[in-house]
Amino acid sequence: MRPIRLDMAGFTVFRDPTSVDFTDADYFALVGPTGSGKSTVLDAICFALYGTVPRWGGIRGIGNALAPSANEARVRLVFESAGDRYVATRVVRRDGRGNVKTAGAGLQLMPPGFDVTKLDTGMDLDDLGDVLAGTPAEMDEAILHAVGLPYEQFTSCVVLPQGQFADFLHAKPATRQQILVNLLGLHVYEEVQTKATGRATSAEDKLTVVDQSLAGLADATDEAVEAAEAHVGRMRELASAVEAAIPGLRSARAAETEATAARDLIDSELKQLASVRTPAGSAEIAGATAAARVRAAEAADSVRGAEETEEKLRGELAAAGDAGSLSLLLDRHVELDRLLGQAEWFAGEVQVAEVEHADAVAAADLAHNSHLGARQLLEQARLDYTEAQRLDKAAAVRAHLVAGEPCPVCEQVVERVPALSEASAVSAAEAAGKAARATAEQAEQTWKQRDAVARKLEINLDRKRGQQQHHQSRLAEVRAALTDSPGAEALKSRLAELTRLRKLLEQAGGAVRTARDVQRKAQAAVVQAEERQRSAWRQFDSVRDGVARFGPPPADRDDLAGAWQTLVDWAESQRARRAAERERANAALDDAHRATIGAFAAVEALFTAAGVRPPAADEAELIRGAAVAAERSDAALRRLADRREQARDLSEQRMSLQREGRVARALAGHLRANNFERWLLEEALDLLVAGASRILRELTGGQYDLVHDKGEFYVIDHHDAGLRRAVRTLSGGETFQASLSLALALSEQLAGMSTTAASLESIVLDEGFGTLDAATLDVVAATLENLAARGDRMVGVVTHVNALAERVPVRFEVYKDARTAHVERVGL
Repeated sequence: MRPIRLDMAGFTVFRDPTSVDFTDADYFALVGPTGSGKSTVLDAICFALYGTVPRWGGIRGIGNALAPSANEARVRLVFESAGDRYVATRVVRRDGRGNVKTAGAGLQLMPPGFDVTKLDTGMDLDDLGDVLAGTPAEMDEAILHAVGLPYEQFTSCVVLPQGQFADFLHAKPATRQQILVNLLGLHVYEEVQTKATGRATSAEDKLTVVDQSLAGLADATDEAVEAAEAHVGRMRELASAVEAAIPGLRSARAAETEATAARDLIDSELKQLASVRTPAGSAEIAGATAAARVRAAEAADSVRGAEETEEKLRGELAAAGDAGSLSLLLDRHVELDRLLGQAEWFAGEVQVAEVEHADAVAAADLAHNSHLGARQLLEQARLDYTEAQRLDKAAAVRAHLVAGEPCPVCEQVVERVPALSEASAVSAAEAAGKAARATAEQAEQTWKQRDAVARKLEINLDRKRGQQQHHQSRLAEVRAALTDSPGAEALKSRLAELTRLRKLLEQAGGAVRTARDVQRKAQAAVVQAEERQRSAWRQFDSVRDGVARFGPPPADRDDLAGAWQTLVDWAESQRARRAAERERANAALDDAHRATIGAFAAVEALFTAAGVRPPAADEAELIRGAAVAAERSDAALRRLADRREQARDLSEQRMSLQREGRVARALAGHLRANNFERWLLEEALDLLVAGASRILRELTGGQYDLVHDKGEFYVIDHHDAGLRRAVRTLSGGETFQASLSLALALSEQLAGMSTTAASLESIVLDEGFGTLDAATLDVVAATLENLAARGDRMVGVVTHVNALAERVPVRFEVYKDARTAHVERVGL
């Protein structure tokens, strides 16, 4: 079974109509977030075929098919099985009481070449092909016949849903044996035994039919065959006679064709000779070319004169000197005058800056001395304050008293701190200290301000001294550069002369360009005139070449008009001569036509004499008519001979039926025991386990081999000294690897041996890839790719693992919004 297209509407999370197109998806993956509906796609496939889903727990879970708040669910699956294409449809509805039931089910055999895109047009079930089932009960038997597997075995071998991936691995021997019986079609041997018994009986009935057929072939005798052979001989003689007479007819027709061609040739020559005409303007072309050449020569002389004038001015300009050097010297004179005028100004600026800086330094020093004196007075005030405190102890203690806290001397709580007497020496010393501090702070601020002004004026003095030094250096450089200068006035005079020569040179260059432009136009006119002349001669040569086979006279290449006149006169004379030849050609054509008619009448007489109606007048039809008559007689002979052979075959068939009846009775006797079927099952299981073991070794890096003993599966652990273990002792990841190996082996090995519709044309895995490490996942992915690359299996996976999904060429991305789930195909 191979899915082609799946349509869902109202089915679980797919509330809105959704289609999944598996066409050309030999290897695909269903990807998407958890709960988006990936596994639901597989549920829909199972539901369309069998009316249930593994996750629902049987038929009673059919209510799970309806989307939330939906009253109807539709699922339609187009699939292929054993070369035929089917469409399975199931409809589930909720009635007024809230009960969910199957409202419709059907299976159709689609016609070959049916375009599945027509399903989008809303076609009725009756339009999809031959109806194989129309009720749920009929669907069970029809699906089993079409797919070849019952529901339990389908979900163990084709679509492996979540939680049931290891069912085949852990199945009981009897269950696994029944799966293999269905896959290999071994039940056919039971049917063979039944049919063999009936075949022996039917052989006797067939003998009666054969005897009746032999009676109907009584006229197929050897005498009738001999008479038919004689008729064939006569028809073959007719064919030979016609073939012998056809060359004469062909010769007559060839002569007629040749005469027609001769006449047509003369007509063609007359037409060609009549086309010789002198074109207009041929006489003026040569004169126009000569005039254009004269104008081109005059323009060339003008160009040479203008170029000579330009070259002379270039020499004079070169002798007058370099304008750039002269301009540079003149600029140096201007700069020298400017520098001399600035020298006195720079000296004054430096002098003023020196005076300002000296005054600022003196003021800063005075402020510094005042600051030192104020600091000394402040220190003396501090000493006086200390001495006053020493002399007045009470005042000293009062300084440490705080209202509401204990006294540091008597430890009694101080209710009120007495005020200090204004006449106290401590008060006077404290006031003097505050005044001295204020004076010291003011003196310090004044000193810092004046020191900052002095530093700023010092920087300004250094800057102006640097500017003066730079000015003096530049003045020395300019004076050195003008040591050999002839003077500013002389330089201006020489520059004026250079300007005058440059303007004259520009005017001369313009004259050269103008003359060259005139020359180019004159040369172009010459080329155009010469091209017209060459074109006129090419036209003449073309016309003359057209009649060259008639031998035209030679042409004077220096006189175009004369050449044309000579050719036209010659063509007129040739036309007159060929007009007489055409009359003679017409007479010869009439004679040839009469000869052709006579030859055809002779061939018709041969057909009439043989009693055969002659065909049309074409030689091929005459030969074919004779050949057809011979073939028909030969066919009649063959039919008669075939009937005679059929009679002989029926006689042999009669003996064969007698032998077949005896063999059928013997075969029915041999197949009454089931030893042969048991042997085939053992061989199939050996092949299955051998293939699965090879895949398991690749997946586990050579750790495990798979073996079976009395229907049970075991693994050989090569990492544990070849220990034999039951498959139920494997871990989750190891169980997945073993189950995958069996699933792939079923698809690779047993599908090739299946003789029924249960060929494993697809396998879809919905389990366990997230439990694999990177190396094992890479081996699994490569194994699946190799299986898909063979082209005879569809391989599908449902996975959250991006590393696996990115290696799959076709991906169906499943996502869900607030209303419904969606499926989008990505890839080829």
